[in-house]
Amino acid sequence: MGILVDGNTRLVIQGITGREGSFHAKRCREYGTNLVAGVTPGRGGQMFDDDIPVFNSVDRAVVEKSANCALIFVPPAFAADAIFEAVDSGIPTIACITEGIPVKDTIAVKRYIRDKSVTLVGPNCPGMINPGSKAKVGIMPGNIHKPGRMGVLSRSGTLTYEAVGQLTGLGIGQSTCVGIGGDPVNGSSFVDILKLFNDDPDTDGLVMIGEIGGSKEQEAADYIKENFNKPVAAFIAGRSAPTGKRMGHAGAVITGRSARAEEKEKALSNAGVSIIPSPSQIGATVTELMS
Repeated sequence: MGILVDGNTRLVIQGITGREGSFHAKRCREYGTNLVAGVTPGRGGQMFDDDIPVFNSVDRAVVEKSANCALIFVPPAFAADAIFEAVDSGIPTIACITEGIPVKDTIAVKRYIRDKSVTLVGPNCPGMINPGSKAKVGIMPGNIHKPGRMGVLSRSGTLTYEAVGQLTGLGIGQSTCVGIGGDPVNGSSFVDILKLFNDDPDTDGLVMIGEIGGSKEQEAADYIKENFNKPVAAFIAGRSAPTGKRMGHAGAVITGRSARAEEKEKALSNAGVSIIPSPSQIGATVTELMS
């Protein structure tokens, strides 16, 4: 079954006529995702890829095509409004790929969705994929994934692909892979997605990839220790990063002791998580853990 996306997903892509939106719309569709509509204000009435209708608003995509999942490729200045529009149209699952959204905008989004029945993955994320259901809502390379029962949850897109590549190479399939993004403020935390994996009967274990900055991994460790009932292997990127210097993601900066990789590893280890010593050992660690 997996989480968030599956064979019942009816995808609408906001920004489908832009360069990135059109490229990845085709890749999602080729993978097997049920792409039902696109949205670009002012382009309503056009067709994408010959048979996908483009609407001026998400609301029309919901009314006319029963869209229930949104994938956002909108420039940073307009991305928050795109998320608001999807939420107001009743879309329950949203992935925002856009990078560089101002923090004040993502704070406003976080507050807006706090009491609403919506799951926002991202921004600045690769999205999510369910290999068994052939549902890809994001930018990840679909060909490296294999249907199976191992979940993958990550702050890093590139390391997600590395983890999946190693797992697939060892014959370990994935139930769902979710990239929550590397911004300081994002729609879903590790804990939010851990709860979904914990309740999923088709996920037997989890690979979790964190990085320096913030305290999201410590929050995840607290949840895992008290509530998560499946084996977890975790890798924390940025062990050698200097204090105060941002490394890649906007949220990957050591601003205090808790933001360091070693502190995150300690918290996770104390919660019973198997620590992956290096990216090259993701597959080997998972194999040992699940055996």
